[in-house]
Amino acid sequence: MMRPRTKHAVPAASDICRLSAVELADAIRRKKLSVREVVTAFLDRIDAVNPLVNAIVSLRDRADILREADAADARRTDGTGSLFGLPIAIKDLASTTGLRTSFGSPIFADFVPQEDDFFVERIRDAGAIIIGKTNVPEFGLGSNTYNNVFGPTLNAFDPALTAGGSSGGAAVALALDMVPVADGSDFGGSLRNPAAWNNVYGFRPSQGLVPGGPDFEVFHAQMGVEGPMGRNVADMALLLDVQAGYHPQAPLSYEKPGSFLEGLAPPATGGRVAWLGDLGGHLPVVPGILDLCEAALARFTDASFRTEPLRPDFDFEALWQAFVTLRQASSGCALKVHYDDPARRRLLKPEAVWEVENAMRLTAPQIRAASVMRTSWHRMLLSIFERFDLIALPTAQVFPFDVGTHWPREVAGRAMDSYHRWMQVSAFATLGGCPAVNVPVGFDDRGRPMGMQLIGRPRGDLAVLKAAVAYERTLPWPAGA
Repeated sequence: MMRPRTKHAVPAASDICRLSAVELADAIRRKKLSVREVVTAFLDRIDAVNPLVNAIVSLRDRADILREADAADARRTDGTGSLFGLPIAIKDLASTTGLRTSFGSPIFADFVPQEDDFFVERIRDAGAIIIGKTNVPEFGLGSNTYNNVFGPTLNAFDPALTAGGSSGGAAVALALDMVPVADGSDFGGSLRNPAAWNNVYGFRPSQGLVPGGPDFEVFHAQMGVEGPMGRNVADMALLLDVQAGYHPQAPLSYEKPGSFLEGLAPPATGGRVAWLGDLGGHLPVVPGILDLCEAALARFTDASFRTEPLRPDFDFEALWQAFVTLRQASSGCALKVHYDDPARRRLLKPEAVWEVENAMRLTAPQIRAASVMRTSWHRMLLSIFERFDLIALPTAQVFPFDVGTHWPREVAGRAMDSYHRWMQVSAFATLGGCPAVNVPVGFDDRGRPMGMQLIGRPRGDLAVLKAAVAYERTLPWPAGA
């Protein structure tokens, strides 16, 4: 199977832009490339491609970026961080000092933060040059990247289709070689789904590996995590090494076990994979998706990973309702401050209003019952991981859809009762606090990309990344567009 060509009228990327992030960082470190050369190449690529897809927003002035690049070249002898000289655009849900952060909302259309998110500060300290932001849905709600501040981001392969979300801008920027590596975040699939729909990789780390914040609340809202995206697995490991590790203001974070990039060097030796598929028909899945995933798992046997079908004995409908409750208790309550202001409420999209209004109806016993259900699922996962090394699931239940459709109202003939029900397949890793990576599995006969989740034991992040590398080597096509 070969990768379809993008339907966008984009020129071929330069040799510099096609280098991996690991290769670029090494070339800069060895002075084979200057920071100015690298940054200029990517800015030229953005100028040529971004007007077609709207993936990068709030792009800084070129002259200011190049002055920063020149300053970096001048101080290279002083020692460099692992991301030194790499141009990076930060997802527009993360605060960036002195650079507009809109959260995709008209409420924050002109907001310029005075502090960085923790992981953004670490990216700066590692020597990266932040050039702008990547587009998101409003407040990250929904897996279709559009908003009333910047408009929609188009799929990297087809301008008629959605990029997915909420890390849609990041995925498209990667797929079309506008950035060498990207950050994303994931609550209900926001790292995994857009990666699947743009033929790149996205990694949701274990809960607590990458510290979230600063935030008003640091103990309860732990289902959303930050993580890396890349055109290959090693590039994600490079960024994860910078993002990960304990932060004292994130009390549920923890120290990373070592370098993820260095940990990829010893090859994975195989393992057992539990294929959950559509959970015995519980999940509505568009025809063609399971076939692509099963063909990918068949290739995975070349890396000594054996697959067995598994249907866990669990109440998956009750588990989904627990996810909905816990998301409302987290996201809905966080958005209530805007809902309570009539002027701001008028600027909220319907999905945000839905989250808030349902959150206001929740009772403490309902939230506790949802957390108890989540705990039962965690125990189920631990029992599965006594027999298997990985769990595999499709990354999405539908292929990329028309960009003008806010969300699918039905999937495979079944009505969807909320704006995120069609993403139910991504909730299982979230509720377990598990690491999960999207790996590309190919394209349907219409050229629409799809991906598959490889889910590992909680805090087994390196093992998941190593398995992803083994899988990556079986692919008959490269990532990106």
